[in-house]
Amino acid sequence: MPKNETQTFDFEIRASDAPTVERVWRTVSGGAATFISRAATQCELVITRYQGRLSLTVRGPETQASLVPVPPEAEFFGLQFKLGTVLTPFPAHSLVNQGLNLPEAGAQRFWLHGAAWQFPTFENADTFLAQLARQGLLFSEPVVPAALRGDLPHLSRRSVQRRFVRATGLTHTAVLQIERAHAAQALLQSGAPILDVVAQTGYADQPHLTRALRRFVGETPARIAKTAGA
Repeated sequence: MPKNETQTFDFEIRASDAPTVERVWRTVSGGAATFISRAATQCELVITRYQGRLSLTVRGPETQASLVPVPPEAEFFGLQFKLGTVLTPFPAHSLVNQGLNLPEAGAQRFWLHGAAWQFPTFENADTFLAQLARQGLLFSEPVVPAALRGDLPHLSRRSVQRRFVRATGLTHTAVLQIERAHAAQALLQSGAPILDVVAQTGYADQPHLTRALRRFVGETPARIAKTAGA
């Protein structure tokens, strides 16, 4: 695959028994290329196997789509946390629009919080997450899901927003904007007409939808619809 070509991925996704995790996923790259990394509200851990070496990256929220290089014939496996859940040594606000590669501790281990940890696998991810929880290395801010439900009458708006940003690295408004763009993308991928998507997701008009998808997804509505119908 030419290096200037954008790659798409086939993901295997499963749920997790861990209450802190949204999903567990894995995929494999083809030839050297790039892929569009869309805006994201959640933190996640990504384990990469490339040329026989393992690495673990802590990824933070992303406020806009970006083009990311992909090594050829690499395997990726990820743990996507629920919104408001973080690894305690790495607050979300310190990882906005960036990732942190944890140092290796030998061929099969990495350093985290002063200890050498075995790299998790797609199959034993829940065991790994339980170990993190037992060590106090996972934190979930209960204000975040409550704020999304509008269920915090006992806290001031300023207090809610402060705790929300501290836990997620994003404002409540930014999270809603990103999630709305993701919902619009999903509708277009399912075959919904563009103007129907505008109405269903609450955008003012098609140009408003186009600007949002370019920013948060990295593609136009027409391109998403064309790819879905290919």
